[in-house]
Amino acid sequence: MIFITGLLLASLSTFAQVDSVKVQEDSVNVEESDKAQDSGNKPVRSAFESTWIIDNQTTVVPQKGSLEFMINHRFGTIYNGVSDLYGMYGAGANIRLGLNYSLFDNVGFGIFKGTVATGIGVTKAGMVSDINLKYGFLQQTRNGRIPISVTYYMDFGISTQNKVEDLPNGNASDRLSFFHQIIISRKFNDQFSLMVAPSLSHFNVVDPTMQNDFFAVAVAGRYKISEQSSILLNYDQPITKFTDSNPQFNLSTGIEIATSAHQFQIFISNFPLIVPQYNNVYNQPNSQHKWYQDLYIGFNITRLWSF
Repeated sequence: MIFITGLLLASLSTFAQVDSVKVQEDSVNVEESDKAQDSGNKPVRSAFESTWIIDNQTTVVPQKGSLEFMINHRFGTIYNGVSDLYGMYGAGANIRLGLNYSLFDNVGFGIFKGTVATGIGVTKAGMVSDINLKYGFLQQTRNGRIPISVTYYMDFGISTQNKVEDLPNGNASDRLSFFHQIIISRKFNDQFSLMVAPSLSHFNVVDPTMQNDFFAVAVAGRYKISEQSSILLNYDQPITKFTDSNPQFNLSTGIEIATSAHQFQIFISNFPLIVPQYNNVYNQPNSQHKWYQDLYIGFNITRLWSF
């Protein structure tokens, strides 16, 4: 995880001077009066159109006063083919509904200053209710002096499904899970953005063959093919090893269509879960099929309102 993060940061510093002119051309066209020396210190437009890139968070935190409504949906596996319309009418569909609100801006000091948002969500699989917090504390600038954006993301989940009698603490703290992630992104030009995101997942109770803490790293990118459309790619690599029941990697690709207030993503992936700690720890390989046979079609819809 440290090696991959360091490798990205090294590449960013190499590109910082080469791409500084391109970065200044990013965002909106500014008038001559705005081309003062300080204008280069302004943040670039967001490296990504949405707070989500398939099943990972991006460095995007909407401005203060923004309310975000999210629908994350996964159909069943495509393995059965046309008999259930490639999972669209099959079993195993999953959905999450969520609301986020940006509470504060300019939180921090110096260059480490940004917007804080918090939210809630409910996911069908496991009936997981979650509370999340997102803080974008470093912003890439147009002049390249700050070559990256950095955001912290935290998710706290509790499973509210039917009680399990053999849980040691009476179905209370046993149901809790936590997720921490540092998201580092760079917008290389108006078309291409890349991010890397090391993470730590924690479950209070796991199978004896597993560990409570689990490290992983995500790599994701966006390439714009038109003003409103982009190609997305996302990959999660497990790092922690268990004595048994090791999760497989997460891989997905899709298309995004975005406007100023709406973002729509449709994609195909090899993981059916949505809450990030569950995706990283419990995406178990199917013992009967190849990983590319158990794929899932899904979509994300987000809508923003400003208050």
